[in-house]
Formats: sequence, C-alpha cells, structure tokens
Amino acid sequence: MLRKQVVAHPATTEAQPEALPVADIATVLVTSETRDHPIDHVFDGRRGPGGTRWVAEKPAEQTVILAFDVPQRIRKVTMETEEKAVSRTQEVALAVSNDGGQKYRELVHQEINFSPPDTTFQREEWTIAAGHGDSSAAVD
Repeated sequence: MLRKQVVAHPATTEAQPEALPVADIATVLVTSETRDHPIDHVFDGRRGPGGTRWVAEKPAEQTVILAFDVPQRIRKVTMETEEKAVSRTQEVALAVSNDGGQKYRELVHQEINFSPPDTTFQREEWTIAAGHGDSSAAVD
C-alpha cells in the first residue's frame, strides 16, 4: 500500500496579509462624499451586506485616490458595492501610478450590475501586480 500525506504547497502556507492600515500610511483623496456616509467608512472594517458605506454627494463619475506616504507592494484589492434601491450598472476602474499621479496604469476595468431586490451586493477581489514603484492607487 502506498504511504502518502497531503501537504500544503509552500506558496499556500504563506500568511495572508491583513488589510493595509490606510489611515496610517496614506492620504485618501475623494471627489465627493455625504456627511452621513464619508469615505472613512470604506476603511472601517465593517464589511458585507449592510456594512457601512461611502456615498457620493451627487450621482456622477467619482474618483478615490490612495496616495501612499511610501510605495507599497499591493497584491490583492477587495471592493464591496451595495445598491438596494435602484437598478443600475456601476463601472469601476482600478489604476496605479509610479510618478505621483501624473500618469496611471489601469489594472482592472469592470462593470457591476445591480437589479434590486435580487442582485444588491457585489464583492470583487482582484489579484494585481502593483509594486514598490507604484506610489498611489486610484479607483474611478
């Protein structure tokens, strides 16, 4: 009889990094926010359906920029979006810059469709290659 043991591949035993402490390591720039739902809610750790959320002041294209104090190696980006009231399509673009925001390199471009009451919550997780040379990330 064959003796065997299933072991984890070395790459999968690596501890998953926690979310970056954005408040400690970056400045967040945002085009608009409401008083009741500021951009701060994006980084407060309250996730999932019904979690806290950022709401723009007016319906229009919005931009969120994370300007890191020092370059960061980013391997995964997670974004949650919830829309309970209106059927709509939300377009999301994720880009990075390595020259202080003069030029951006787009990493992800995606549309998310909502159709309440059936489709109201979407969680996206992107594996990306953004290294120490990229000093800021933007989400439109």
